[in-house]
Amino acid sequence: MMQIRRSQERGYADHGWLKSHHSFSFAGYFDPAWMGWGNLRVINEDRIAPGTGFGTHGHRDMEIISYVLQGKLAHKDSMGNVKGIPPGDVQRMSAGKGVMHSEFNHAPEQTTHFLQIWIEPNVHGIEPGYEQKSFAAADKRGQLKLVASPDGAHGSVSMHADAALYAGLLDGSETAELALDPARKAYVHLVRGALNVNGERLHAGDAALLDGEARLQLDHGDAAEVLVFDLSA
Repeated sequence: MMQIRRSQERGYADHGWLKSHHSFSFAGYFDPAWMGWGNLRVINEDRIAPGTGFGTHGHRDMEIISYVLQGKLAHKDSMGNVKGIPPGDVQRMSAGKGVMHSEFNHAPEQTTHFLQIWIEPNVHGIEPGYEQKSFAAADKRGQLKLVASPDGAHGSVSMHADAALYAGLLDGSETAELALDPARKAYVHLVRGALNVNGERLHAGDAALLDGEARLQLDHGDAAEVLVFDLSA
């Protein structure tokens, strides 16, 4: 079974300094039909205005991934990490038994556009942790590159969750396939461009939710950037 959710069906919040599309229920957006998919709990597509950001706030028992599309995200946390996250980097913060952090766009003229992703962990109450790695566009070109996994396989960031995250860039005749376990779930989020997902046409912000499927086929990309999640059911 594959279900398509279009970009315009997502929740939306405009806070002035922050414009955010919510794939799943979050903050003031609540829809009992969209509470998550497998252990994927949040995908927020955020745009932070120049010189603004999220002040210091806390998280607990969640694996949080930031994927920057444009601009730069300045991260500071109670573990002592002070980092800049540019496009191409994948950042994972394990909130564990509790962490405080802030995220800002310090650029005076450029909007920071990024995806904030939350995945439910398979362990609780651990020490918080942080990891950040850069993935070259060439490694994602015409294929799905593993960027986050439980064991850090193939140079991916590691996370305390029964999930894997792939990123790909596809255009023209480029194709990518991924074998799926029908007992698990998969989620395809099209970051930008257009792309066929198992024969269905997706555009930027659209998603495909797969359950009981054995194969994922991505093709006919038009400047497409895509994220694919392999998730516990």
